[in-house]
Amino acid sequence: MLKPDEQKQFKKIAEMLLPKSLPDIKSIMEKYPERNLPKEAMVTRIAPSPTGFMHIGSVYTALISERLAHQSKGIFYLRIEDTDKKREVQGAKKMIIESLHKFGINIDEGEDLDGKEKGEYGPYCQSDRKEIYHAFIKYLIEIGRAYPCFCKEEELESMRQAQEEVKIKPGYYGTWAKWRDAKIELIEEMLKRGEPYVIRFRSLGNETRNFMHYDLLKGDIIFPENDIDIIIMKTDGLPTYHLAHVIDDYLMRTSHVFRGDEWVSSIPLHYELFKAFDFKIPFYGHIAPISKIDENGGKRKLSKRKDPEANISFYEEKGYPNVAVIEYLINLVNSNFEDWRKENPNKSYKDFQLDLGKFSKSAGPLLDKVKLKDVAKGIVAKMSPKEMYKNAVEWAKKYDVALRDILKDQSYWEKIFSMEKDAKNPRKDISCWSEIKNEFSYFIPGKTVKPDWSVFSCVLNTEEIKETINSFKEVYKITDSSEEWMKKIAKISSKFNLAPDIKTYKKNKDNYRGHIGEVAQVIRYAITGETKTPDLYQIMQILGEEESKNRLVC
Repeated sequence: MLKPDEQKQFKKIAEMLLPKSLPDIKSIMEKYPERNLPKEAMVTRIAPSPTGFMHIGSVYTALISERLAHQSKGIFYLRIEDTDKKREVQGAKKMIIESLHKFGINIDEGEDLDGKEKGEYGPYCQSDRKEIYHAFIKYLIEIGRAYPCFCKEEELESMRQAQEEVKIKPGYYGTWAKWRDAKIELIEEMLKRGEPYVIRFRSLGNETRNFMHYDLLKGDIIFPENDIDIIIMKTDGLPTYHLAHVIDDYLMRTSHVFRGDEWVSSIPLHYELFKAFDFKIPFYGHIAPISKIDENGGKRKLSKRKDPEANISFYEEKGYPNVAVIEYLINLVNSNFEDWRKENPNKSYKDFQLDLGKFSKSAGPLLDKVKLKDVAKGIVAKMSPKEMYKNAVEWAKKYDVALRDILKDQSYWEKIFSMEKDAKNPRKDISCWSEIKNEFSYFIPGKTVKPDWSVFSCVLNTEEIKETINSFKEVYKITDSSEEWMKKIAKISSKFNLAPDIKTYKKNKDNYRGHIGEVAQVIRYAITGETKTPDLYQIMQILGEEESKNRLVC
């Protein structure tokens, strides 16, 4: 409890530092009432800083927060934390908003694509909330929990070096907190001289005392109390992250905060800030970072500088369907999603219920591009030919003009994309649109297929291969049904003592050189230059009789 003279002194300091016209914090809090939501509903947020590209880890965190909020019938909002103006990148805020939209991570509140805010708990951009922060900072000064600090950078660096020399914890605390108990007369003098200052939080913690924190993902963690007098307002008048997010999370009635586990060490400080205002502390869940296996076989955190796949634009530039990236990330969150997807092939991933109990407690999930491709192939395989064509063209317009020109014949390419679509297990040829030119190269008009017969492996010798090709060329007709087409291949196979089918061959291996597949493979290689393709009959139907016969050479 402050003494009357202390109250008077702190109030005077507060009015010297911040405007008298600021609203009191009680009136501010009345504008942000408790939300009228079901008891189990979560209010979560994603609060990125517009300081660069959108990291895949941010999408991962946003996805977790959005799914948990919406599956509990709660609220998920976007808050832009732009108080670090020195590091802000032009256009980054717009990119964040567009990225969330592209990946189907829908916000209930915050700035939307049209640049307008929706929701009753804004503003949702921290640079627009300066007056709110100032009111709460002023309150802290008035109750003796904050004070101005006029230390210059050189003084702070000298202090750090001195602490390092005597091997003690670095920081502005205890006897090292030079301006913590400065006289009001000295503060007045410094202000009259126009000396720059920051506002620091006056910690009452003691690092020799511990407290227990329950983390939603990591369980119980024991921490020492915070005793650092951290900066809560910078010289430019904007708050630091530590103060701003505490005020915002309370006023916006955030119930659950999911964030990277690099913030775990800040828990003691954030707890003390919440308690200084007598705010209810939200539940925290600290998420282990996405990792990768490096060139030396070691596991490390995905790096913004080293790894192109850290940037979400990597996935768009490659042409992965956005939903494929999301489903892959859900599988990283809860590994049982893969089994759920097999059992529910036609349901939206939003029908899957994320389970906090199945999150990784310590080790970060491993980014596996092979697995991502597998997930993406499954997504593409379920698309209709029209949907595939539309998505491929839209991607090509932006990233591959040459492919856009190749795709100009819509009817032709829809036939290609329809191959084996009606099969019990549809083909999974491509995982992203950038693979079209390579995977379907033999369909590209004007591109000559030149098979390298020197590397082609077959039970038939060179002369027999030539005879096979010439024989088939003579009898092939585009009007043949698939049964007629196969009978012609079977007839040629019999010339070379090849079994009419695999089953017959397996029963009588000693009586045959091979089976009908040997002849089909020769024709496949002549037509496509590949040994693995979709149904050969369908390929030749799409190419047409003239083009197919032109390729039947050896």
